[in-house]
Amino acid sequence: MNGGKCMKLSLGAGKFRKGVLSAGFKILVLLLTAGIAAGGCGRRQEKEVPDVQTAAEEGAQVWEKEKGRQYGIEDAPKIGGLTCQSMLKPEFAEGFHIYYYNDGYQAILVEDSLTYLVVPEGAAVPEDLPEETVVLQKPLARIYVAGTATMALFHALDGLDAVRFSGLKADDWYVDAAREAMEEGRIKFAGKYSEPDYEMLVDEGCGLAVESQMIHHTPKVQEMLQMMEIPVLIDCSSNEGHPLGRVEWIRVYGALLGKEEEADAFFNEQTKILHELEGTGNTGKSVVYFYINSSGQAVIRTGTDYIAKMIEIAGGAYPFCDVVEKEGTAAISMEEFYAAAADADYLIYNASIDEELDSMEELTAKDEVLKDMKAVKEGNVFCTDKEFYQATDLVSEMIADIHIMLTEGDEDEMTFLYRVEE
Repeated sequence: MNGGKCMKLSLGAGKFRKGVLSAGFKILVLLLTAGIAAGGCGRRQEKEVPDVQTAAEEGAQVWEKEKGRQYGIEDAPKIGGLTCQSMLKPEFAEGFHIYYYNDGYQAILVEDSLTYLVVPEGAAVPEDLPEETVVLQKPLARIYVAGTATMALFHALDGLDAVRFSGLKADDWYVDAAREAMEEGRIKFAGKYSEPDYEMLVDEGCGLAVESQMIHHTPKVQEMLQMMEIPVLIDCSSNEGHPLGRVEWIRVYGALLGKEEEADAFFNEQTKILHELEGTGNTGKSVVYFYINSSGQAVIRTGTDYIAKMIEIAGGAYPFCDVVEKEGTAAISMEEFYAAAADADYLIYNASIDEELDSMEELTAKDEVLKDMKAVKEGNVFCTDKEFYQATDLVSEMIADIHIMLTEGDEDEMTFLYRVEE
């Protein structure tokens, strides 16, 4: 639990006053960015910014070893003056634990590598903290949601009022409430995760940046946010192997916004859908989830990915269940794809990445070999709509859709899938 083995975010280097900008702010940001990219700013800082990419990789390696371990109160971060009184053990998620201390303090441990201390409004920040713990002082407001999969969870909590900045433009949102808030000016576009508008974030006093793990591909951005004293919370829900593990991250945001009861109620509603399907058994039918990339390869989800688990829960079998890749996806040749998926009963085309299909002809035009597949010949090809990849809060609805598909139920009741017509 100490800071020696994993990454935490240091907020001490390069201090900026939130909401106050000098005339030369843009020049300063450019100089800082250039200095970081070149390996440092002319003069060595007293406290160096950590190598977030290396630290993140080390933290991820530690967490892989820790998965499956039973956590208890004894694992709570040791915070001077505070006593851990209880903890939340997630039902499906493996990537976080929440510890509750006296006087309303909370500690959120994310993948055993990041510790966030949530301090009640008006309360003092404890002096004796684990090294480089990220302090989040309530009320958390003017949040920058850079990770697209997170906005739906804020919306499900009725928490969009706490969001001021978005990493997507209004037209790119399929979460209607987020798009409407941007069109009305309540949420502003502050640049995508890799190119945030630092001036806007500092000028308007951004209280928290919520990033996906994509931020590890642009570590300099994370360093800049740290230097400006904007705390960064990294959402690791995409690592969850169980689909409801992704949904359960709503409890993290419930803790941040003081909406724990709302988070529990929403999560429990989603689990009801799962429990209703648990007793239906395996249909004996196979399902392949894929899309064709610009290189002509089939991009599949691996056996450890949450999509494979969704198919299993819905009553299907996944032909690529033995394929294991760290990223959860694998690009394979069409020959390899055909060999494993030719006799699959159903195909689901992933239009979250590619374009939606209007006809079977559009699918087979991507590669002639698809015409010889069983599911294509029998007309059992379905397609996801664009909304699915942003609908982290409703993954149970997709499980229900797949079950409807497998049992030849009422397709009008589907939320994210539709049949591809001839």
